[in-house]
Amino acid sequence: MSLVKLTIKGISYSQTQNGAYALILNEVDGDRKLPIVIGAFEAQSIAIALEKEIKPPRPLTHDLFKNFAERFDIVVKQIIIHKLVDGVFYSSIICERDKIEEIIDARTSDAIALALRFNAPIFTYKNILDKAGIYLKSNLLDNDRSSQEIDDVLSNPDTFGIEDNAVSGGIYSKNSMSELTDLLDAAVEKEDYREAAKIRDEISKRE
Repeated sequence: MSLVKLTIKGISYSQTQNGAYALILNEVDGDRKLPIVIGAFEAQSIAIALEKEIKPPRPLTHDLFKNFAERFDIVVKQIIIHKLVDGVFYSSIICERDKIEEIIDARTSDAIALALRFNAPIFTYKNILDKAGIYLKSNLLDNDRSSQEIDDVLSNPDTFGIEDNAVSGGIYSKNSMSELTDLLDAAVEKEDYREAAKIRDEISKRE
């Protein structure tokens, strides 16, 4: 079976469905997207890895794994989403140590959080993308989409659509840059990385 390379398009979260997040993967040589529902902790960890300028004061679990692996010369070479059963994705982490390759089973969200930290490529098989991949309509890329529409997206993958910047910090649009910087520092200090990501998005839009 042929492998298809994927990149991360973004993360969407629901205002009303507590703990519901959707990670959107993008086909590198095509237009299909692969939506995967993930947990809050994993969404936060992935968001932190995507936001290069947010540095947690202490290592998160996936950062600890990376530090541990590097200490023992273990390299994560690639991630493969290899199976889809009853709406659940299964993934493997391909590692190498002393030129010996090992395959480790992992939840897809954990595998992707580690792929980001190791700069490892993410793949899936063509038949999985054929089954679960979706196309976005250009008129759906609207940053003002309501929370109800996001909920509909998360609960119905068959009609999946996601804005380019689903974690945009619109509530911070009236804050000054100095206020945003102070809020960002405070959020990181409190280890509220989801909020820090929203603030960082607002800062990035103005720079």
